Amino acid sequence: MDHTDFPGDLPRSTRRARRMRMVPLAALMVLTVTLFSVLVPIHATYYGTPVPVAIPLGAALCSAPLIALSGPRVAAVVFGVAALVLPLVTSASRDLSWPWPWSVPAMITFTVFVLVIATVHGWRIGLVSWAAPMAASLALPMIVPAVPASTAGPNLIVTASITGAALLVAVLLAGRIRVGEELNRERELTASEQARRILVEERTRIARELHDVVAHSTSLIQVQASTARYRIPDLAPEATAEFEEISQTARNSLTEMRRLLGVLRTEDDATELAPQQSIADIPALVEGIRRTGGEVEFSFSPPPDGLPPSLHIAAFRITQEALSNAVRHAPGAPIDLSVGTEGSAVALRVHNDEVAEGDATQPGARRSPSIAGLDGTVAATSGSGHGLRGMQERVSLLGGSLAVGPDPSGGWTVSAVLPFDDRDGRPE
Repeated sequence: MDHTDFPGDLPRSTRRARRMRMVPLAALMVLTVTLFSVLVPIHATYYGTPVPVAIPLGAALCSAPLIALSGPRVAAVVFGVAALVLPLVTSASRDLSWPWPWSVPAMITFTVFVLVIATVHGWRIGLVSWAAPMAASLALPMIVPAVPASTAGPNLIVTASITGAALLVAVLLAGRIRVGEELNRERELTASEQARRILVEERTRIARELHDVVAHSTSLIQVQASTARYRIPDLAPEATAEFEEISQTARNSLTEMRRLLGVLRTEDDATELAPQQSIADIPALVEGIRRTGGEVEFSFSPPPDGLPPSLHIAAFRITQEALSNAVRHAPGAPIDLSVGTEGSAVALRVHNDEVAEGDATQPGARRSPSIAGLDGTVAATSGSGHGLRGMQERVSLLGGSLAVGPDPSGGWTVSAVLPFDDRDGRPE
């Protein structure tokens, strides 16, 4: 079962859009019942229409706007037939001072019908749905000659004017709604493309960093294999040839990786000549934040030597992103950072307290809740969330876990566990 099967699991914007669509529908249903409750008694009392005939004709006339929401053609036929028959079944002895062929409730129903069908389905079907009943109404005085022209003429003019104005309003409203929907689709597409672009850039950045790490290790293999004949005395010819093959394979791998790096880099992406950051650079990162006025409590336990470079880079980048988010979204709040080793894993924890009342001088100082789990699943409900996705990508590459979310004691916590093989953490 998909998670969207439950209304509570839908995004807030989707639930809001559904509620907004339900309001006009509910209003139209109330208006339909009201018009039916007024039209049938008036036609039965003042127009002499038999009640068994007035009820189904009134129901067909008043329900046409609701039917038009999903079936415009059926609604047009139902409304046209009811609008044509209802004036014909009036009593010949009725009071001729009452409006005819369109009674006031029928005229209001006609206006609502034109508004609905033209707004929802466009001006073409709206124009047909307006013109057909009006044309039929023009023929009614010839079919019922007992009605004086002084009664039917003004009634037809007023009806045509009101419903024609309603048609024009509906066409303009439909155009405005269509433009709004197109703008919303463009915004959603732009936001989706922006999120995808940032995620791809983060993955590309991680790939470049991993490439640099692997290239460094492969270079060492190539150098060691190439110099083995000079470093190891009395090396057998078979072993020398084997080392040469290893050296050649390493050189080929380096060539392929350089070609891959050229594909990954963009035109404005300058090559980083500085060494990649490591866990040892985190204290300097903390000092930089303190120099800008940030209050950071820092607990640092150096991990064992020999950790893989990819873990060092991931630990530094995750800490950097978490600290940046804390400074950006909770300015002035104290930050607690701890870096240490738990068993065969490096554990990172960044926690910032809530912003005190009156200290939130920047928008977004108070965080909105997000959903995060120990399995590393992160779904932010506010902000872009691209930094969280980048953290998750790095943690996933190392087989670790990431937890991001509001802390029970208040504030916000980012906790990451980056495992390493015992042999990686303890040099032989």
